[in-house]
Amino acid sequence: MKTDVVAEKTVFIVDDDDAFRDSLGWLLESAEYRIQPFASGEAFLETYRGEPGCLLLDIRMPGISGLALQQELNKTGFRLPIIVITGHGDIPMAVSAIKNGAVDFIEKPFDDQVLLEHVSRALTMAEEWQQQAARQREAEALWNGLSRREKQVMELVVSGMANKVIAETLDISPKTVEVHRARVMSKMRADSLPDLVNLWHRIDTQSAAS
Repeated sequence: MKTDVVAEKTVFIVDDDDAFRDSLGWLLESAEYRIQPFASGEAFLETYRGEPGCLLLDIRMPGISGLALQQELNKTGFRLPIIVITGHGDIPMAVSAIKNGAVDFIEKPFDDQVLLEHVSRALTMAEEWQQQAARQREAEALWNGLSRREKQVMELVVSGMANKVIAETLDISPKTVEVHRARVMSKMRADSLPDLVNLWHRIDTQSAAS
């Protein structure tokens, strides 16, 4: 049974075959998934604004192909689990899609239950990605609340430097390092050094350098 969290997510269907798209829609709606169908990659790209869910994507379509749509989606920075739907002759293209970030592919014809299992896994993955993004935003907000000196101290602390070495590097007293280090731990809401290191790894490198 799907959890409420997973059931909230949307399954986007992009396929130019009206009958096949409708069939997929009926199947997913019967399993109580919310769906948004699109007849073309262009229509999807015009509409999609980063909503959580997963994408069932036909690999061969007129206009923007499945691979081209995937590449365009990657450029937007939106992270959406993509399941590629492919025919027997499209396996090399499906493999290329996997290399470009698709999470799986389903070969036609497929068993309905197999499709539903793929969708369930993809939506669970989408929820995990959403939680990771939320943790990253929180860590970066805490980081941005540090003073310039506190940021310098944090960078050196998480690199493994002892207080004495940090003091020499920054040309300040060890006591001052201790004060800044305590403030960093408090402001970052870290209970231990491992907690601080974990927070550091969630912070975007460009953000950390600013």
